[in-house]
Amino acid sequence: MTDQNSETAEQVKAKRSNATVAVICAGVFFGMVGLSFAAVPLYQLFCQVTGYGGTTQRAEEASETILDREIIVSFDANVAPGLDWDFKPKQKKVRVKLGQMTEIMYEAKSLAQQVSTGTSTFNVAPFEVGGYFNKIDCFCFTEQPLQSGESIDMPVVFFIDPELDKDESLKNIKEITLSYTFFELPKDGEEETAAVASPSDAATDKL
Repeated sequence: MTDQNSETAEQVKAKRSNATVAVICAGVFFGMVGLSFAAVPLYQLFCQVTGYGGTTQRAEEASETILDREIIVSFDANVAPGLDWDFKPKQKKVRVKLGQMTEIMYEAKSLAQQVSTGTSTFNVAPFEVGGYFNKIDCFCFTEQPLQSGESIDMPVVFFIDPELDKDESLKNIKEITLSYTFFELPKDGEEETAAVASPSDAATDKL
């Protein structure tokens, strides 16, 4: 009887151990799912705060100083896999003076069969210019929902901080590129579809 009781206790202990592992694995899985949906906005927030990767700055008003020095600004557009949009700048490039407020337009059209919502990340190249590139208004500040077949024009109002002219490392900069990439936002509740069975359910199945 002692051996049988001892064996039964070991089996129970092993089952409990398996259940614990199942709960931990399920928690890690659901956490990774959540992080995957949050990755784009979290990365965007990080870049906006730190200026990492050529991320531009946000300004409330135009510069009071305009210099004679000119820089060519080129525009780039990209769409990440999963978002069925046509997205492009309405002009390839503009020539601006440092401190000069400028408005340009991008256009987007949904090729999807249903409503889709996009959010964009952005940067400038060379990366060192990011801290001097200021946006007053931009479609990238908000989410962009589009009906099937809908097209919209999206403005960007910006200026390049005249302080750039004092940066010795950027004295030879004559052209910069402003680039956007649109990503699809998950539909309401989509991020929870993988959580039909809770971690506790998974643990129960193991017992």
